Amino acid sequence: MGNFGGLDLSNNKGNFLYMFFIIIASLLIPMDGAQTDHLKAYGLTYWVLKEGLNAEWLLNYRGGSFLLPGLLGIKKEADQRGVASFWVSEDQVNDIYAIVERENMERVKLEKAPKVAVYIPETEGPWDDAVALALEYARIPYERIWDDDILKGVLTNYDWLHLHHEDFTGQYGKFYRNYVNADWYREVVNINERKARSLGYAKVWQMKHDVAQTIKRYVSEGGFLFAMCSAPITLDIALAFYGVDIVPSQIDGDGIDPKLNVKGDYNNTLFLDNIGLITSLNIYEHSDVDITYLALRRGQNTYFFLRTFMAKRDIIPAILTQNHTDRIKEFLGQDTGFNRDKLKMNVIVLGDVPNTKEVRYVYGECGKGSFSFFGGHDPEDYAHLVGDPPTYLEFYKNSPGYRLILNNLLLPAVKKKKLKT
Repeated sequence: MGNFGGLDLSNNKGNFLYMFFIIIASLLIPMDGAQTDHLKAYGLTYWVLKEGLNAEWLLNYRGGSFLLPGLLGIKKEADQRGVASFWVSEDQVNDIYAIVERENMERVKLEKAPKVAVYIPETEGPWDDAVALALEYARIPYERIWDDDILKGVLTNYDWLHLHHEDFTGQYGKFYRNYVNADWYREVVNINERKARSLGYAKVWQMKHDVAQTIKRYVSEGGFLFAMCSAPITLDIALAFYGVDIVPSQIDGDGIDPKLNVKGDYNNTLFLDNIGLITSLNIYEHSDVDITYLALRRGQNTYFFLRTFMAKRDIIPAILTQNHTDRIKEFLGQDTGFNRDKLKMNVIVLGDVPNTKEVRYVYGECGKGSFSFFGGHDPEDYAHLVGDPPTYLEFYKNSPGYRLILNNLLLPAVKKKKLKT
């Protein structure tokens, strides 16, 4: 098979997709209110990339729509997945391009399906991972990795890494006070202690600190890191206080290192500066960075807002904020968000509550790679208490909060351009 309508299929390997001729220029996947399933639209686009084809992301056009090759096989797949799609002729595509050219929009070529890893412990605790839920619902494949995998160097095999409800300080989420006698808590402690010993560590926190350092190195060497809930803040705490025992004796049997009084090393952190640690087990916080108390004060029926970026200039922030609305309903987590005063100067705020200290969504660069951190645990479950059942995404297929997660997933598919913001 050769070249059809400008699309070179000469290198295909007999995949059934190519048995369908192109019958029209392109297939438009709208991402505004016309889309029936926003989340599965990302999965469809990923599938097209996985099949060896390219796609276009039309930033800010109809909610960040996708333009896919006009193959009958892709249209059939879209229909099977319940994703709204429309044939567009070559003239219609040119009209879209003209709109994109003159408005705050941009065409971004997607060239490959990222290889995805999700950090998931051997025992997960009584909670779900919103990103794993999103990937599974969208039918995007991922591989589970944990501390031993990371320390053995597997991150070089992946384009994208996700961290969720994890405590890289070695304090098990500071659940000691309320759950020390719970079966799930004891299991988490036992498995982590066994893993640390098997890797030659005397303490779990030492293992977690080395994992944090390895993750940072992965980013600096060109990886993409996305993290939610407690992972972003505890990751940076582990980096700032690398090698220092900040774990109370009730948790690991010895006291906090006296060197803790020394200011943390913020040259080693990704996005935070001047962290004020909270070491008391009576306070369900790791530091003064989290803004859960501000979110609680505003209440359940409130929103935070996505910022608008110049799509032609600030491509990555524009990608990460693509949505069909700029309002995201409030949701909590162990760490709900980030105190604006604690962010490094070069960190870009993607979503926040204007005129407050409440920042919910940030982006930054480290070496050759980048990271984005999203506060809160589950975009469609306001509180998501310990033991609550997983969110059923069939009920939230147009979730703007879950869309932000999947924006991040496709970032490695884009040829990275220098940020001008």
